[in-house]
Amino acid sequence: MTSSSHESAATPAIADHSAGPLAGIKVLDLSAYIAGPYGCTLLADQGAEVIKVEPPQGDNLRNYPSTLPQESRAFLGVNRGKLGIVLDLKTQAGHDALMKLVDQADVLVHNFRPAVPAKLGIAYDSLRERNPRLIYCALTGYGDTGPMRDKAGYDQVLQSMSGICSLQGAPGDAEIVYGSVVDYYAASMLAASVASALYARERTGHGQYVGVSLLASALAMQSARFVWADSEPRERFRDMRSGGITGLHPTGEGSIYLSANTPHFWAALCELIGRPQLAADPRFDTVRKRAEHADEIVPVLRDALRAHSAKEWEQIFGEQVPCSAARDIEDMFDHPQVLAQGLVETYRHDNAGPYRGLARPFRFGAVPLAAQRAAPRLGEHTEEVLASVGIVVDKDAE
Repeated sequence: MTSSSHESAATPAIADHSAGPLAGIKVLDLSAYIAGPYGCTLLADQGAEVIKVEPPQGDNLRNYPSTLPQESRAFLGVNRGKLGIVLDLKTQAGHDALMKLVDQADVLVHNFRPAVPAKLGIAYDSLRERNPRLIYCALTGYGDTGPMRDKAGYDQVLQSMSGICSLQGAPGDAEIVYGSVVDYYAASMLAASVASALYARERTGHGQYVGVSLLASALAMQSARFVWADSEPRERFRDMRSGGITGLHPTGEGSIYLSANTPHFWAALCELIGRPQLAADPRFDTVRKRAEHADEIVPVLRDALRAHSAKEWEQIFGEQVPCSAARDIEDMFDHPQVLAQGLVETYRHDNAGPYRGLARPFRFGAVPLAAQRAAPRLGEHTEEVLASVGIVVDKDAE
């Protein structure tokens, strides 16, 4: 990008989407892939103006395999609600343009490895001198200190490292949990910690450094397991799953997940499957006892469940037994509860065309929220955003 920096009377032709509890907050999103970008999307969902800053080649998530012919499905889902600009931070013009944006920003988020920001001239100490109110959030794989600080970290790498994978499969046969669960948990931690830092700034007037890592996120989401008493050996089953009845079970058609841990749910389950004698048996009257006798109970349960399909059992159990048929994600677009919660939004995109996707996943009763926008095309708003800080893009030099 070649640009000239001078005052411009041009007004950015960008629709005002600022409404919500974070209205008026400007976020510079320099991150890529899922965790950092989706954390910034959650800030956009709350009304922040999020400017996604991409290198000329774009966020690599744009290049991931996709069954959409002209756009990355993952990129669309992860980056809703943002403005998109292109800056080459390895050039002086790109760096200078970013500094002008930093001067007006409230938050900057990146997911570079700890040694990279200084090389790009965007280390926290230098940006703090320009803008003491800046909330500077660094998302890393392993944290900003320690022997692994400069290693590249990715969701499934951290799953493997932190014990998530070994928990899924049989002993000695680890399995990945698909769906980037560590990334999305880290995104939530990012959004929460940035919001807290903004709240602290209201009291102190000062910005601060915020550190979020995939390692900390992977352990935080296992906090119920990440407990080791002094008296315990290493070889101790630390999972909290109740086992036995609770879990997925085959039916006459499809699978159903059942959760019947409380006495009244257990009694209702036994009654509705036509096996009331199970609930009356004192050998099975606690969750722990039922787990211990799973080999005896589960075959009886599954024999009864063959009488109906998973969705039929859903209707039979109703509100008396917590359960759900195992569904595909496609079923969620028209699910009555999803629609009742307003969780589906129709977006329009120049490359992908109209599409349905997730709307903001939370509500604020006292604060109006503006309409949401689709994820940006690469560099879609570069001219307008840079014009807002007095930079006119020299198109002939691009």
